Amino acid sequence: MKDPESNRGKGTAARAASGQRSSLGLLVLWQLFAGPKHVYGLQRLFEQQGKDRVVNLRSRASLYQTIERLVKLGLVEVQETARREGYPDRIVYAITDAGRQAARQWLREMLSTTGGEFPEFIAAISILFGLAPEDAQAQLELRADKLAAELAETETQLAANPSLPRLFLLEEEYRRAVLGAEVSWLRGVIDDLRAGRLTWSEQWLAEIFAAFHPPEEQEEKGAE
Repeated sequence: MKDPESNRGKGTAARAASGQRSSLGLLVLWQLFAGPKHVYGLQRLFEQQGKDRVVNLRSRASLYQTIERLVKLGLVEVQETARREGYPDRIVYAITDAGRQAARQWLREMLSTTGGEFPEFIAAISILFGLAPEDAQAQLELRADKLAAELAETETQLAANPSLPRLFLLEEEYRRAVLGAEVSWLRGVIDDLRAGRLTWSEQWLAEIFAAFHPPEEQEEKGAE
């Protein structure tokens, strides 16, 4: 018979971990669902399955940091330390019951939640007028070219796996849809900048600012 106090503790750990979810943490947990692994094995699986295109995995150090955090949260535990003569010890990690519960909860939340993310590009585009129109156009053209190259790479990935079930290509389909939409939008903005349909000057910006931001004295009088 299962100890109800133990189950309650697992639920508490999973709920606490829910507020500290991360994309890399989620993928680590799901890899450990299949069985215990060491960090090198996890990194190799990510690369084989193309997950390094889904999460930021520039170095093995980021994997170690993520696993350390998962261990502290009680979602992953050390199963054994594999000792090999002439090589560094390899620590084998396993998922806990709380980790299984948290992984499913993270997956539900990541699939259903919107907002809460603040990409640099959105911040930059909100003050596009900080550059001259010609300069802004040049930077957007650079971005559009880079994204178009990523889109072409994604198309190649999809075309190269015709026999792979669609379930395992959904991330590439999503990437194609998002990249395609952004490239299309960028090219529209670039065309408007090039044609002068979208433009600005320092004088125009000053006039707009004055119209929408009355002096503080007027704001104080209006508040009285």
